[in-house]
Amino acid sequence: MPTIKIDDADIQLGKGATARDVASRLPNKEDILVCRINGKLSDLSTEVKHGDSVEFLTFEDSEAQQVFWHSSAHVLGYAILNTYPGALLSSGPPTESGFFYDVKLDEPFTQSDYQRLEKEAKRIIKRNYVFEKLLKTKDELLEEYRHNPYKTHFVNEKVRAASTVYKVGAFSDLCQGPHIYSTGAIKSFKIQKNSSAYFLGDAKNASLQRIFGVSFPRKGMLEAFLEAQEKARERDHRRVGMEMDLFFFHPYAPGSAFFLPEGAAVYNGLVDFIKDEYRARGFQEVITPNLFDIELWKESGHLENYRENMFLVGDKMGLKPMNCPGHCIIFRHTERTYKELPLRLADFGVLHRNELKGALSGLTRVRRLQQDDAHIFCTRGQVQSEIEGCLEFLGHVYRKLGFSFEVLLSTRPEKFLGDVSEWDHAEDALRRALDKGEGRYKINEGDGAFYGPKIDIIILDALNRKHQCATIQLDFQLPQRFNLKFKRSDGGYEAPVIIHRAILGSVERMIAILLENYGKHLPFWLSPRQIALVPVGPSVERYAEEVFHAFSEFKIRAFDDESLTFNKRIRNAQVGGYIVIVVVGEKEQASRTLSVRVENETRTYGAEELLGILQWRVKNRMDLPGVEDLRISTE
Repeated sequence: MPTIKIDDADIQLGKGATARDVASRLPNKEDILVCRINGKLSDLSTEVKHGDSVEFLTFEDSEAQQVFWHSSAHVLGYAILNTYPGALLSSGPPTESGFFYDVKLDEPFTQSDYQRLEKEAKRIIKRNYVFEKLLKTKDELLEEYRHNPYKTHFVNEKVRAASTVYKVGAFSDLCQGPHIYSTGAIKSFKIQKNSSAYFLGDAKNASLQRIFGVSFPRKGMLEAFLEAQEKARERDHRRVGMEMDLFFFHPYAPGSAFFLPEGAAVYNGLVDFIKDEYRARGFQEVITPNLFDIELWKESGHLENYRENMFLVGDKMGLKPMNCPGHCIIFRHTERTYKELPLRLADFGVLHRNELKGALSGLTRVRRLQQDDAHIFCTRGQVQSEIEGCLEFLGHVYRKLGFSFEVLLSTRPEKFLGDVSEWDHAEDALRRALDKGEGRYKINEGDGAFYGPKIDIIILDALNRKHQCATIQLDFQLPQRFNLKFKRSDGGYEAPVIIHRAILGSVERMIAILLENYGKHLPFWLSPRQIALVPVGPSVERYAEEVFHAFSEFKIRAFDDESLTFNKRIRNAQVGGYIVIVVVGEKEQASRTLSVRVENETRTYGAEELLGILQWRVKNRMDLPGVEDLRISTE
């Protein structure tokens, strides 16, 4: 009788038992969607064997969400074929917040078709079809998809001899899985939108319809999601950026933002923040070229592994998509000794990545970007302490920006370079560094890069959305490709370890996340609209000018248009996103004070007192907690 382990408890099962049989014994069985068996994400229909370790996942787990939405995409594909018999399906993956299916239709797909498609999807769901995993040969797949050029392309490109497909009802799709057990787990299903999309994202290929949907395993979750989506639309960084005149895009430079003065102020505010931290933490800023000879990209491996994402100039030069090769050249420029390590090099150089035009999306997916990119060259014995420093650094930055975050440790993948012992030592160093910190992190087994384990940081915004920004990556291979060496204390030579790390990620993407998190009201120290000065009328004009000049070190604007009522000017300042509204009237002029509004609360301050408080807040990069707390906030 096989025995398996769940949460360190041993459970005995009958022969041939599946993970679903085990799940049926658990109190939360109705919520279980998928499982991990010995660390591998698996269907609930998978047979468990003696000694297996099984972990069950619910929708609250991000991996289970992706499986759930992937299964829902299959339901959508099934519904499309039933509703439009001549349709040709392409691919249907999950996304960060739902799923889509690309399809070639003979007729235009419009919003009027949504209800029809939803009705068919719900019929399929109600039938409670089981997701059945099958194995088919390449020849069988080519025969099955002989009338579908898109599926045929995937079979030819991705399948060698055979591949799994998942069958649900009369529908089957080329897929590696895993999936939920049956369609009945889907309790709500909605078509959200549709758009055009090129096959494989290439404008040279056929234009398809991309149909987006979302689904949930519990009723009520859809309503909450749609409410959050409406809030997200209101805070879309493209909308906020346009309303605040922060940035714009132009067809002459797709994927490259034009930052206007106030947008540049936010951009430079983030860069200056990181630069100040660099100086305090022993990083040295360098400047490296943008355009390199193709030989560098051959040496680094980018030409072989990253060519499609690079901008090449003829066949001899290429714009840099990353800073690490340039930093390796700096390290190799002169003989290095152990006394120089750790060597921490930072670079805000402009990077260019050839993202497909159809994938470009505001500031979140661009072609021209800058990162708070740094590379630490260190000995193996210094890895743990340097990782600890990186974790403390990113925690400090994210707290200043007002974000909470999750930590993921990604370990050795199936295909990797280097020795197992080297990987084990590196992973152990990362674990010790994480344990020494807050100690709360998840393991992503087998999700490391082929050249080293990594730590990914997922930040949570005000709408509880997740964004991956920071990364800390160990690299044993790049030092070998560039033949990097340092002289040890015993006179011998050794290759350093490289730690790739970025905290903001791209500055552009971080600005997008901040705008969608805060709307127009960014943290005071970072806001391009810190103070609005609103004089009551012409009689206080001279005092208002004194106040304006006294606070000129801040981003201040006077709302003194006499053609507008006082209340309208106050409203304009609020809607415009100004954090502190300073009102100057005859009473304030007589007492040499200021009436200060923060978040619709008002309090009187002396001009010098308020100036000192705000200066302290900006210097220490602290947000304003509210008008009542300003006086005590500097203590």
